[in-house]
Amino acid sequence: MIDILFHVSTARGGAMLLPLARACARSRYACFFTHDGVLGLREPELCAALEGAQRAVACEESWNRHCPGIACPVELGSQTVNSALMGEAVRVVSL
Repeated sequence: MIDILFHVSTARGGAMLLPLARACARSRYACFFTHDGVLGLREPELCAALEGAQRAVACEESWNRHCPGIACPVELGSQTVNSALMGEAVRVVSL
């Protein structure tokens, strides 16, 4: 079970997620990045904060569209993974 799923789908979502991820360091949380939200994963500070997440997943299609040729710092997955995370989460916060 995941207490909070952060669903990041905007370019500014990563900046909003950073303090939330730090605050949730002792909670069971996960993140799914899609659309422009994957751009936040290019920030090393956010990637470091995500080390406390149970799971951090980027939509593979979105990553390849917005960050071609760059290795993704988190797990790559599909919208099916997104749906599964939503089903496991007690709360969803959309950024």
